[in-house]
Amino acid sequence: MIRPLFRIPAAAAAIALLAAGCASADGSASPGGLEKTHLVVAAVPAADSAGVYIAQQDGLFAAEGLHVTIQPAISSEKVIQQQLAGQIDVSSGAYPSYIHADAVSHADFKILAAGSIMQPRNQVIMVPSGSPIRTIQDLRGKTIAINAPENILEMLVSALLRDNGMTPKQVHFVNIPFPFMALTMQTHAFAGHRMTIDAASMPEPFVTGAEESIGAQPLADEDVGAAQAMPISGYVVTKTWAQKYPKTAAAFLTALEEAQRIADTNPKAIEKALVTYSPGVTPTEAAVMAVPSFPLNTDPVLIQRVADLMTQLGFLPGSYNVRQMILH
Repeated sequence: MIRPLFRIPAAAAAIALLAAGCASADGSASPGGLEKTHLVVAAVPAADSAGVYIAQQDGLFAAEGLHVTIQPAISSEKVIQQQLAGQIDVSSGAYPSYIHADAVSHADFKILAAGSIMQPRNQVIMVPSGSPIRTIQDLRGKTIAINAPENILEMLVSALLRDNGMTPKQVHFVNIPFPFMALTMQTHAFAGHRMTIDAASMPEPFVTGAEESIGAQPLADEDVGAAQAMPISGYVVTKTWAQKYPKTAAAFLTALEEAQRIADTNPKAIEKALVTYSPGVTPTEAAVMAVPSFPLNTDPVLIQRVADLMTQLGFLPGSYNVRQMILH
């Protein structure tokens, strides 16, 4: 069995429990010697975050003595700022933003655990019903919605364009949060301003939601070519947090590992989790959406693919070794 990082042996756990011990966030002694028991976890409300949702809904965090508050992560830039300011303990999001922050700004993020790996049809470029766009080449000169600059969606679209003989400079990217992409395609407006988008790069459950709500159509599956089976998201902490709360990190990982196992083998658990934690997702949408796979270990070779593709596409100024980001 693959062991999670930071697993505490039973004897050590017993000693920690009997010891005068570490204090919790409010200063009181915490069960099991956890340094911190109340955690704020920011998670992108997509299928990729199913692991943390299942750990919460099935009481796996509670069983480890953790009280977890999950908040939606809409902007990676905002989440990174909050996490560096100590307002967020763990964030579940796409790798490129964290790799860029670490490589360029020396933010010193650490990957606590892998979250998801792309599978067919769970990251898709969508177009409105009746769109004249039929092929990738038809995107030339068009506007494509992504959720954040130089994050996973822009990377996937750029890789797809490159694989089809185009460059990212031949399209226009605009940033729109996932929950508003479909409506913006339909109404040509966002936040009170006129905005026409010709296509949108979306993860599930937003792909299925766009199909159901506005009749959007899939143009291209992004799980192809250079990006096929690409690692998408992970659970990230700062180095300072990991050093300060090692037993808390171990407890979080124990719960998450079990949740990842459930996510990889029980589609009904994912459906329930997305309906509960991803606002607006209906049971029907959750039942038919395509989902990623949920790895049980953090493979630096796989995650290195993300950094290498970022370098190839110009998202990074040079090569970057992700091993320095992974907690061992």
